[in-house]
Amino acid sequence: MRIAGVIPLYNHGNTVAAVAEKCKCFLSDVLVIDDGSSDLPVGTVARITAAGVELIRLERNRGKGFALKTAAGILAERGFDYMITLDADGQHDPEDIPEFLRVLASRNDCVIVGCRDFTAPNVPDSSKFGRKFSNFWVKLETGHSCGDTQSGFRAYPVAAVNSLKLYCNRYNFEIEVLVKLLWAGYECVDLPIRVTYLPGKKRISHFRKGADNWRISWLHTFLVARQLLFIPHKKLIVRPPEFDPKLLRHPLKLLRAGFRENPSPEMLGASAAVGSFLAVLPLFALHTAVILYVTVKLKLDRLMALSFQNIFMPPVVPFICIELGYFLRHGYFLTDIDWRNWSVELHLRLWEWTLGSLLLAPVFAAVSYLVVYAVAKRIQRKNHEQN
Repeated sequence: MRIAGVIPLYNHGNTVAAVAEKCKCFLSDVLVIDDGSSDLPVGTVARITAAGVELIRLERNRGKGFALKTAAGILAERGFDYMITLDADGQHDPEDIPEFLRVLASRNDCVIVGCRDFTAPNVPDSSKFGRKFSNFWVKLETGHSCGDTQSGFRAYPVAAVNSLKLYCNRYNFEIEVLVKLLWAGYECVDLPIRVTYLPGKKRISHFRKGADNWRISWLHTFLVARQLLFIPHKKLIVRPPEFDPKLLRHPLKLLRAGFRENPSPEMLGASAAVGSFLAVLPLFALHTAVILYVTVKLKLDRLMALSFQNIFMPPVVPFICIELGYFLRHGYFLTDIDWRNWSVELHLRLWEWTLGSLLLAPVFAAVSYLVVYAVAKRIQRKNHEQN
């Protein structure tokens, strides 16, 4: 297997040379992809090339994702199998590369992600929250648990990256490529890695909280929507199916298959939220089928979702939705409940039910999530204390 190191660079001229030199100690082929930097000190280029590292300079800044895709294209033409990527700012320690090589020595069906040690000093709270947020959504989109979906220290299969349709060019690229590799049949292997964060203003980050968080949020919205479609994902590695469609004909077997022994509190809460949200909508005898479809696609706990469906069964919740919808249309609540009139005005009641449910469904979903998450977290904590 041919493996190369890739260091995407943008305005980290004071640290990139040291990172490249250390990478060269473990990999015979190392590329630095300069994404339009303007701060390279005098002698940096000479130092990089003197270490035997290839420097490829792009004309203008187009984003970390674009730099990584450029590297993948170059390495594919040269016949490389994997590329190990790490940041140029010195956050990642190249001495962890041998652990990546150890895994790759025995398998080529995975993407390896370095799981950062957040007990290290100076770790920003935003990074801790961002990792939890991203891990949750990737789990929802793929059904796979990954320890650090925002880490840039990774090992990618070069041919697979080049064969996927990847649209993101900036920090959101690392989420997109990970999700699509998992969809394609690759496994995520977590490797513990060391991490160094400089204190305060000494740390230089080009992550723009507004624009980049907006891009990542829209990406997760798209990925969840794409997962819910009937269109199958492109498969590069075929594995035994995790779910047998024949189970849809056997509800009891489906419920047993949907129950997992140790689901996380976040995923249990999400399952309850999805079950509550869909149960409130006017789906007319299709609630169970729709909830099963969504939970299967999103790899959620079907039993939990179906249990919460029962809480919102007619007639109480639909009646509340109709009253709210009526109030939105007329400015006052419906008090003249004449069932004969209701049969004549059925189309109006259905419209009011839809209006009310669109407002109440998110509220019930949020409450369901918070309640189940809190209970599951408490049970998890008690079990941990007992063990």
